[in-house]
Amino acid sequence: MELLEERIRRDGIVKKGNVLKVDSFLNHQMDIQLFNEIGKEFKRLFAECPINKILTIEASGIGIACIAAQYFQVPVVFAKKAQSINIDGDVYSTKIESFTHKKIYDVIVSKKFLSREDHVLIIDDFLANGCALAGLIDLVQSAGAAIEGIGIVIEKGFQHGGDLIRGKGVRLESLAIIDGMDDETGDIYFRQ
Repeated sequence: MELLEERIRRDGIVKKGNVLKVDSFLNHQMDIQLFNEIGKEFKRLFAECPINKILTIEASGIGIACIAAQYFQVPVVFAKKAQSINIDGDVYSTKIESFTHKKIYDVIVSKKFLSREDHVLIIDDFLANGCALAGLIDLVQSAGAAIEGIGIVIEKGFQHGGDLIRGKGVRLESLAIIDGMDDETGDIYFRQ
């Protein structure tokens, strides 16, 4: 997606440790016009799929998933990183290691909102090592639901999470794939 790549080049900041900061438009401050284009692109890519639910994980994927859901006209469910008193009843649970936070989370979704009748599109902002997506796949499979595909805004192709997920036979569509970054120059190299 050329519009997204241009925005990453213009406003993305490369930090040491293979970190790409896109917080000025994607995962802290959100550019809703850009999100709108992202939502349209996910709808175009998955138009033929019988999606009736979008799943993401808190927090950064929620905004993107909500905008995309308008085009699919389906609800969004987000996996929570902590049990709270307002989640009653049974839950699906998995463990996810966060690349960004270097922490392991117990992630849950209420069984009321994910079932074997669902055809799920998973959406998230970043794909690095694939742990978050593997956990979300586990939640969908635990529910007996069908995974129609995964939509990622930015994939770090050099971190091999995409290879891991594609190796599971799941359709993965990334809008921008970064093959390398240089924290000295700030250069970002996109897959063609």
